[in-house]
Amino acid sequence: MDARAKQLGLVIFDCDGVLVDSEPLSLACLTAGLVRIGVAIDLATVRRRFTGMAMPSIMAQVAQDYGVTAPPDFVAAVKEETLALFDAELKAMRGVAAAVAALGLPSCVASSSDPVRLRHSLTLTGLLPLFGAHVFSSSQVARGKPFPDLFLFAAARMGVAPEACLVIEDSVPGVTAARSAGMRVAGFTGGGHWGHDPAGADLVRAGAAPIFSDFSDLAAIVEGA
Repeated sequence: MDARAKQLGLVIFDCDGVLVDSEPLSLACLTAGLVRIGVAIDLATVRRRFTGMAMPSIMAQVAQDYGVTAPPDFVAAVKEETLALFDAELKAMRGVAAAVAALGLPSCVASSSDPVRLRHSLTLTGLLPLFGAHVFSSSQVARGKPFPDLFLFAAARMGVAPEACLVIEDSVPGVTAARSAGMRVAGFTGGGHWGHDPAGADLVRAGAAPIFSDFSDLAAIVEGA
């Protein structure tokens, strides 16, 4: 094993549903948009099927499974509506700023969100200074989650072996991507979209361990990783 991999060297955070409580807002906007273009779908289904996925992957699944091809302006319209809702309602996860600041390890963000939405979210919530330039988007790689490309890209940019990384994720695609990248992964269920299952059974099945719902536990999780 590479010497860098013998101990934890990097904590990689997903953004939506981990750093910021954005998923209830963005999933509501996506559901409303899909219904408008004729997709017979509800919020629970959108949450179960598309949480953690990038928009290109979501739209490909919608076309394949529902036979609906979105109009050219669909993604831009949903993005605009989502950002407007973020401006009004988006909040950082409780305790996350203090927990990240106290890590004592390098950290970065690796998100399925596009760069504009990603930086907008982190700026609105005051979290961007904690990560500086170490913010990575799935738009920078060929394949988004559940493929490992983004996490491997982030680790390479940070100069840390995959085996020395701990990923904090809230979605099955994200956990799957982290495990495929050969990284440790802890599941976070403190976001508003996890009210149905705070124990994170789906995340456990995907390979996340441990599961936590409060950032006051992050230090202990990092210590035990």
